[in-house]
Amino acid sequence: MAFLKRVSLAAALAGTVQASLYGESKVNHTCVLEPSVLSCSSSANAASVDTCCTETYGGLLLSTQFWSTWTGLEAEGQKLPADTWTLHGLWPDFCNGSYTQYCDLSRQYDPTPSPNTTNGLPNGTVVPPYKGPNIGTFLESFGRYDLLDWMNTYWINQGAPNIDLAAHEFSKHATCYSTFDVPCYGPKYVEHEEVVDFFETVIKYYKRLPTWEWLHEAAIVPSNSTTYTLSDFQAALTKRYGATPYIGCSGPRYNATEAGKGSTDNGRTVVSEVWYYSHVVGRPQDGNSIPVNATSPNTSCAKAKGALNYYEVTPGSIQGR
Repeated sequence: MAFLKRVSLAAALAGTVQASLYGESKVNHTCVLEPSVLSCSSSANAASVDTCCTETYGGLLLSTQFWSTWTGLEAEGQKLPADTWTLHGLWPDFCNGSYTQYCDLSRQYDPTPSPNTTNGLPNGTVVPPYKGPNIGTFLESFGRYDLLDWMNTYWINQGAPNIDLAAHEFSKHATCYSTFDVPCYGPKYVEHEEVVDFFETVIKYYKRLPTWEWLHEAAIVPSNSTTYTLSDFQAALTKRYGATPYIGCSGPRYNATEAGKGSTDNGRTVVSEVWYYSHVVGRPQDGNSIPVNATSPNTSCAKAKGALNYYEVTPGSIQGR
């Protein structure tokens, strides 16, 4: 699918390819014995804390969600859940808002890497397409069929199988967390257990963020006839989350529409995504997060009054119908 592209300020780091971000030992990572350290604080220093117990690499977490109206694979049974935004991922940005990606190509399970190099540029290391069994088979080996069922309900891809999106999110993003490094799992590590751990962690953050319900409380509901204003979305979500998220839009630019003719507002007009930012105490796996405001710019949407469309899901694209 077409993933929203963000401009990286860390192109040099994006080319890093290694099995472990810090070369940690496989032993002595008993995190209950470690101090509770807030990511992106002055204490979250890789030289002074256990990087398996404090997120020191990608300490600005983004829990991201999609609003889609179709999947493109309805004929194969791939549809959207009713009355909910779907899961996109849990991204580890650097504390200054820049980011890296595909940090460990030995754990590259993405069949269609996007971008196709580690920094998205021709001079980056090529990310080879994964040709092995899909990442869902890793969960099956742990007997986690319930997890797979949940993912097929709420972690929905567009134009490709659902499991490909999960594989993309693990390969591009999970490998750039210090706390999901393989050595952190100790000498009895079982292959792919960090994949299960990451998926469970992503879901933990997603389930705390009922975007559809928060918007519904503010009388913001999907409609093919009513239009909305960005500030209303921002107010509703900020009130419930405790910090201002990023709201992403796709579709035509407002000043390219008939309604926006002559305007200088070139923001997009179709609401499609939200990113909730946070810092985390200790490991992301523990879920001890603190909401923070999105970095600037905090939207790609048009700001004009009534400029935004929050479309209804196509009836034939809804699960159970």
